[in-house]
Amino acid sequence: MDYIELRNGVKMPQLGYGVYQVTKQECERCVLDALHAGYRLIDTAQSYFNEEEVGSAIKKSGVPREEIFLTTKVWVEHYGYEQCKASIEESMRKLQVDYLDLLLLHQPFSDTYGAWRALEEYYEAGKIRAIGISNFYPDRMIDMTLFNRIQPMINQIEIHPHHQQHESKTWHDKYGVQLEAWAPFGEGRGGMFEETVLKEIGLKYGKTPAQVILRWHLQRGIIVIPKSTHRERMEENINVFDFELSQEDMDKIAALDKKQSSFFSHTDPGMVEWFGRMVEERKHQHDSTKEKKN
Repeated sequence: MDYIELRNGVKMPQLGYGVYQVTKQECERCVLDALHAGYRLIDTAQSYFNEEEVGSAIKKSGVPREEIFLTTKVWVEHYGYEQCKASIEESMRKLQVDYLDLLLLHQPFSDTYGAWRALEEYYEAGKIRAIGISNFYPDRMIDMTLFNRIQPMINQIEIHPHHQQHESKTWHDKYGVQLEAWAPFGEGRGGMFEETVLKEIGLKYGKTPAQVILRWHLQRGIIVIPKSTHRERMEENINVFDFELSQEDMDKIAALDKKQSSFFSHTDPGMVEWFGRMVEERKHQHDSTKEKKN
């Protein structure tokens, strides 16, 4: 396994296992499979609704806690100083841990500054080893970097061969913020795994298109967290440290860049409204559940 050293000296595995869209029913088994396959970076989030299952898997795995790099993320409805602190405690309770290796603000909306003050406090208290952001575009990343006491160490964003984020990487490199890719395969959208270039490069090295994509990320200095619910695919994804792409191959993959998201834009006003509606709906659901219990 290769490691990336963050700006504060903390070393983070460059390849991990993500549990986005892994159901509560499958999550514990999947995380156990991933840990047994050799993964040591596990990435979850409050909004994935599977923190408890991740925590149970870590407890049952037999892998020492200090060998696991555990990431979770604060969801928008928990932004603001006091709400964020309460949500951090709840996440650690669900995960059955007394510290987190990395905590991210999941979206660039609402009271990010209040939430960031909570992250800073927990970081300084030694309860979080590294803090960062997710889905922040370069302008917002620079804003968070220049106008906070403690600068973000990570920004987890959409990066894959169809959306390579070259300009964004240049800005993040300038400010010392490490990039981490969610959806490193673009969820296979746009015929990703059928790209002739990726297939041809894979044949050259005896690797699959997925392995070629992960190797491309690693050689760009990007942290990756591929997700799969199949043990054999997990093992395939982690088996990417025994070959290296030539510069010619890297250039061929660079030519696949469509320079646009395969999902959505956080600068789209309609998308911002969608996030707002989601937060309101969850708030109403929470209030309704609370009333029934009383």
